[in-house]
Amino acid sequence: MAHLTTTQARKVRVRNAIRAAANGRPRLSVFRSSKQIYAQIIDDANGVTLVAASTIEKDVKAKLKTGADVDAAKTIGKLVAERALKAGVTKVVFDRGEYIYHGRVKALADGAREGGLDF
Repeated sequence: MAHLTTTQARKVRVRNAIRAAANGRPRLSVFRSSKQIYAQIIDDANGVTLVAASTIEKDVKAKLKTGADVDAAKTIGKLVAERALKAGVTKVVFDRGEYIYHGRVKALADGAREGGLDF
């Protein structure tokens, strides 16, 4: 097996812990770049994305000052929760990926909880 970087190892470690705790629930995965934030709810059993939201969507982008702040992350959290509820998903497991649960990642999680997701 090839050697992993620190961030890759953290991502694998977090993903394995989530898989063990999931109990069949879909996974709310977060990706953040320096300019945008993305969230998707993934059904790992079937390998499909159920719903997704990001700051690059035109209608979302128009409402935000930038895609790289806490307000944008909270908006995306609420939006992904709203779409998940329409799709019949209420309980998820939160996958922070390689990121520390702080700042934008925490804001997205808080927004998703306010939107009605349970995790």
